[in-house]
Amino acid sequence: MSQPVRVRFAPAPTGLLHIGNARTALFNYLFAKKENGTFILRIEDTDVERSTDASIEAILQDLRWLGINWDEGPDARGSSGPYRQTQRLSLYRDHAEILLGERIVYKCFCSPERLESLRKEQLAKGMMPKYDGKCRSLSENETAKLESEGLRPVLRFRVGKGTVVFEDLIHGRMSFDTNGISDFIIVRSDGMAAYNFACVIDDHAMSISHVIRGEDHLSNTPRQILLYRAMGWQPPVFAHHPLILGPDRSPLSKRHGATAVSQYMEEGFLPETLLNYLVLLGWASPSGEEILTLEKIIESFSLPGLSRNAPAHSRKKLEWLNSHYIRNTDKDRLIQLLLPYFEKAGIPISAWAPEYLAQICLLLKENLSVLSQVEEYLGIFFDQKFSFEEEAKAILILPENKNLLQTILSTIEEYSEIKEDSASPLLRQLEEKTGRKGKPLYGLLRAGMTGKMKGPELVKTLPLLGKERMVKRLKMAMELS
Repeated sequence: MSQPVRVRFAPAPTGLLHIGNARTALFNYLFAKKENGTFILRIEDTDVERSTDASIEAILQDLRWLGINWDEGPDARGSSGPYRQTQRLSLYRDHAEILLGERIVYKCFCSPERLESLRKEQLAKGMMPKYDGKCRSLSENETAKLESEGLRPVLRFRVGKGTVVFEDLIHGRMSFDTNGISDFIIVRSDGMAAYNFACVIDDHAMSISHVIRGEDHLSNTPRQILLYRAMGWQPPVFAHHPLILGPDRSPLSKRHGATAVSQYMEEGFLPETLLNYLVLLGWASPSGEEILTLEKIIESFSLPGLSRNAPAHSRKKLEWLNSHYIRNTDKDRLIQLLLPYFEKAGIPISAWAPEYLAQICLLLKENLSVLSQVEEYLGIFFDQKFSFEEEAKAILILPENKNLLQTILSTIEEYSEIKEDSASPLLRQLEEKTGRKGKPLYGLLRAGMTGKMKGPELVKTLPLLGKERMVKRLKMAMELS
């Protein structure tokens, strides 16, 4: 490449980090790592009414949790800082003054009411809404008079006639006729730089080589290129990736379920799962593999390899990936991840032997697609959470199962203790004494012992329950009516 690769992720801190934005950050990060470049985190907080420090901290925390680490940013050293736009306002003012002096931009005093009226009038005529240039030709005296009356103008960029053409690394050649672009605002009436203006100045000042972002920004790109031309700067290379859609092919939103990274974290998705899943939305490994380490992804990733088609979010696939990562997680890490859910469910983990808790975690991992599901099974192992589910009750109260339960109880009472080496012989003995095998026996046994119709392997569960608890629960089951 002709210049060092420098990319940026520039979120607006007005809420939680959406998985769509996290995917944009990931694509930037992967490209930087693949090209031995620099990944910059820039906070675009010029929307001062909605931006918060709490949101900034949450975004940083979510990115770190995903393993997306930046080389330069608000909390990291770098030669292009500061990395919050509200700390760069003087830079925007200086460039705005230059453009104003060169009459590349002009002061516009049109009220919001006039602009809204103009928009409605144009729509009623079947026209595309755009600013009509009313203030384009104001003289210096007219401008001074309006300002003396206390009116605060915006600064608008003069859009000339022509075509804006650029090569997009994902979509190919893109062309925009400037007839469809009205004179746009670069500085608002409160003096704050508008998005396109601040973005261009920052990207140039930070030597950004590639701008990788969602295709919802495609309409911004010709405006930004016009600003680059006006200031005599070389635009970066652009790559606009499709956005994530919901299962119904509409834009992914809260009505489709969780959309924020922090929500997935709280529910119990592993960071490597979400990272792996997000990169598969619109990109496929040349090897055809779907379960990929970060190192493998970096090795194979390319921007032209991103699909032009919008991917649909699949909760089912995300859970499938997560179940794989849970099953293959290191024992100590798995226990560390699961125990907070025990505590959330009201289990005082300090009152139990660490080895017992570890055995439960390792047994249940085969049944989990998200970590929080562990709470569904805690009643099996902790009496204060135990109860019979309605489906289990329906099986246990059947008249033909009463005698079977008594036979099971009598057989278990003959054992001195139920341990790992005695669980399998016990199950074989129950098959012999009841004359049943498979679901007719084990479904009933599971319902009576665990209160559930599904769960971890019985042969591994029974030793953790112990004889005394097994007998107690069978007697409770027999008393159901």
